[in-house]
Amino acid sequence: MANLNIEEICYDLGSLSLHGLACGSDDDEIVLCLHGWLDNAASFLPLMPFFENKRVIAIDWAGHGFSSHRSGDAHYHFIDWVYDLLQLFELNQWQRINIVGHSMGGMIASAFSAAFPEKVKSLTLLDSIGFISAKAEQTTDQLRQGMLSRLKGRSKQKNCHPSQQSAINARVAVSDLAFEQAKIIVKRGLVKQADGYIWRADSRLRMTSPYRITYAQAKQFVKDIKVPVQLIYGEKGMEMVTVGLEKFGPLFNDFTAHQLPGGHHFHMEVPQATVQLVQAFIENLTAKN
Repeated sequence: MANLNIEEICYDLGSLSLHGLACGSDDDEIVLCLHGWLDNAASFLPLMPFFENKRVIAIDWAGHGFSSHRSGDAHYHFIDWVYDLLQLFELNQWQRINIVGHSMGGMIASAFSAAFPEKVKSLTLLDSIGFISAKAEQTTDQLRQGMLSRLKGRSKQKNCHPSQQSAINARVAVSDLAFEQAKIIVKRGLVKQADGYIWRADSRLRMTSPYRITYAQAKQFVKDIKVPVQLIYGEKGMEMVTVGLEKFGPLFNDFTAHQLPGGHHFHMEVPQATVQLVQAFIENLTAKN
C-alpha cells in the first residue's frame, strides 16, 4: 500500500458533501465501494492495492467519516442514503458502474440497483444480502421505540477517549475486528479535542429507526434487481447473511455466492482473495458484453 497513491476526494451535493478515498487512473473503469454502518471509506483501504486497471472510489456516507452530518432537523433514514447515492451518480453523470457494498452499504446499493438498474453494471455484496425487515404487526412498536430513542439521544454526550488506542480498543470490544483492522477504520473516525478523542460519526446514527420495511417489501426489492449480483460472505460472518442467503438468494435474477475465511469484515482480513473475486466477476461480465 506504500506505493499506492491514495487521494482524498469530495463531492458537493449542495445540501451536504460526501468525502472519500480513491485510487487508480481517472481513465479506468470505476468500482464504487460503499461501507457499512459506523464504518467509513477507510474500511476499503486494504482492498485498494490489489485492484488492477480500476478507478476505486470509496465514499464516506453522510454522518460518517469526513462527510457532512445531516441538518439538525433531519435523521438518517435508509431511503435518504439511496437519494444521496442517486445525487452522486447525477453529479458525476455515471452510467453502468460496478458497485461493491459492505453490510449496510450493500443494502443501500441493493435498493438503488433495484430502482435504477440502468446506472449499475454489477453489484458485489460483502457479507450483506437482502434487507433488515420487520413484521407489519411490529409497525406501531417500532415507531414508539424510534421516537423514544430520539428523545433520549438529544441529551446524550459522545464518549471521550484519552487516546486513539482507547478508541480502537472500544471498537474491537463491540465487533469482530482485530486491532489492526479496527485501527484503519477508527483513525478516520475520530476528532481530536483538548481532552482526548471523540467519534466523528453523527450520534443520530445510533438512534433506533422509527420504521422498518416488511419482509414482503424486502423480497420485492430483491426480485426487482436485474443486474448481475455476487455475494461474498465470511465463514464467520453475520448470521443474518447465512439466513438471508436462503431467504433472498433464490429471488435474484442473476446471482452467485462465494464464501471466504474471516468474519463480518473479511474483506479487510483477506483483501487479495476478495479483490480476485470482485475483479473476476467484473471481467467476466465485460467479456460477455
